[in-house]
Amino acid sequence: MDLRRNAGRSAATLIAVGLAGSLLAAPSMAEGAPPGPAWGPCPEDVAAGAHPLQCATVPVPVNYADPDGPQIDLMISRLASERPDRRRGVMLLNQGGPGGSGLSFSVDLANQGLPASVMEGYDLIGMDTRGAGHSAPVSCGFTDEQATYGNIPPYAVDDAAVTERAEVARTIADQCAQHDQDGVLRSLTTANMARDLDRVRAALGEEKASYYGASYGTALGAAYASMFPERTDRVVLDSNIGDTVLDRDGMRRYALGTEQTFPDFAAWLAERHGSYGLGSTPEEVRRTYFALAERLDESPMAGVDGGVFRLATFGGLFGEPAYGRTAQLWQSLHRSDEAAVRRQLAGTAPVAPSAADNSLSVFLSVTCNDVQWPEDVETYRRGVAEDREKYPLYGAATANVLPCAFWSHEPAEPPVPVLADGPDNVLILQNRRDPVTPHRGAELLREKFGDRARLVSADESGHGTYMNSGNACAAAITTAFLVDGTRPDQDVSCAAS
Repeated sequence: MDLRRNAGRSAATLIAVGLAGSLLAAPSMAEGAPPGPAWGPCPEDVAAGAHPLQCATVPVPVNYADPDGPQIDLMISRLASERPDRRRGVMLLNQGGPGGSGLSFSVDLANQGLPASVMEGYDLIGMDTRGAGHSAPVSCGFTDEQATYGNIPPYAVDDAAVTERAEVARTIADQCAQHDQDGVLRSLTTANMARDLDRVRAALGEEKASYYGASYGTALGAAYASMFPERTDRVVLDSNIGDTVLDRDGMRRYALGTEQTFPDFAAWLAERHGSYGLGSTPEEVRRTYFALAERLDESPMAGVDGGVFRLATFGGLFGEPAYGRTAQLWQSLHRSDEAAVRRQLAGTAPVAPSAADNSLSVFLSVTCNDVQWPEDVETYRRGVAEDREKYPLYGAATANVLPCAFWSHEPAEPPVPVLADGPDNVLILQNRRDPVTPHRGAELLREKFGDRARLVSADESGHGTYMNSGNACAAAITTAFLVDGTRPDQDVSCAAS
């Protein structure tokens, strides 16, 4: 998931919303330094505000096993340190996804209060990863209807719903194959994006690069730190998938995260029962959720069916700033106030169809290219049935069928293994309760990195720890690590702020 796009997104916004395989396997190191970037103004659609953000392009091979073959240009951005005497180097950034633009992520972090000591210590380097935004964008030709559920399948109320979704997923997989006229789509993998990061480092003339990645950016960062361990300086991984790929287990952990995070929202609503009338205890709020979902399964309202309602609630758990908007939607649905529902949806800024198509196309390409997914629909039926019982809030969605089940290409190379042998320069950040990357993902990544990493767990709720959770303990540890290289001697548990 994209931390920057989703952490502050309202529930209503979420509603809106041929190379041979052997050739794509590439050396573990990106060889050769591309020419230095020619910095200039960023495209008009890259929000910089008052910040002196510059952009440039870096050429990279489509296929790293054929470095003299076709090239694509990656667009990168730079928010340069204004204190050269304090500058340590560059920090590569990834906001998550995969998909969507990361060119203004440095500006987002600055606006969220990134400490001056960090901004003075590094040139902050954002990027549109290959296939996304201004970096040779790809398209699967998503329609608005196909994009409704984003990168998560709809909640499957029964076996028939799984079968129905499988046909939609097959159609989308076929569309992606048909739109991939130049073969770039198949090159979208986490391993290739890690190689791209090292190309950018080399183009910037830096021997090493620091890295901050959030959400899916933790998978990319873990791959980078494993493929190029001696070229990494300080690595921060915030809100963790648990590996270098998002596989079926990782997707199903979304349901675990929903179960663990929902009680915070339910308690918030219960405290405001007088305003919303949705339950005076967390248990009553939970019952209201199921009653609304089941009612909307039978009788959708204003385009909101049970699946969309569950998706909107899931999105509303990304952070407390979204609680109020989510509660208002619940209230309108609970009162059967169709006019109010329509007003709330009309007041939400829609995602441009082209942007949704591009970001979803990148998400699917990377997710499906990285790892082999089950191809038997019966496997998904069993998983949905299991998770509907185990994680009743959302399990029957995240276990449902993705187009990866029918993807036209097999993975070109195995997933990047997390490397425990390397510099002790990884800091893992994680909220205790996170709807999309639950704490278990951070534990898994910590186990794989071994003593290379330390885990900082914050007793907070929502997606994003360093700049999003408001946890002073976790923020201070991260800033000290980035500025002074101070890393805890052991894992740390931070109390709620």
